[in-house]
Amino acid sequence: MIDFDSIWRTQDEIRTVVNAVLGECIWNLSFNEKRMTIELELTRYLDEDAISNLCCQFSVSVDYDGIGPHGTKFAFYV
Repeated sequence: MIDFDSIWRTQDEIRTVVNAVLGECIWNLSFNEKRMTIELELTRYLDEDAISNLCCQFSVSVDYDGIGPHGTKFAFYV
């Protein structure tokens, strides 16, 4: 069973960290039930240093998920 309350709290944390580090640049932040991940796509593309810096700010496990049509993508495992 999926704990949506936990997913929503994690999404709030992700949004807070991204806004604090990069400013408001979230294109998409959604739960992918098939992958069991929270997917984040930004409205801009980040270089390797910025990706590494952002990933270090989260308390949940995160992986760089490539480049999407709107910006850099990340996957958070829940």
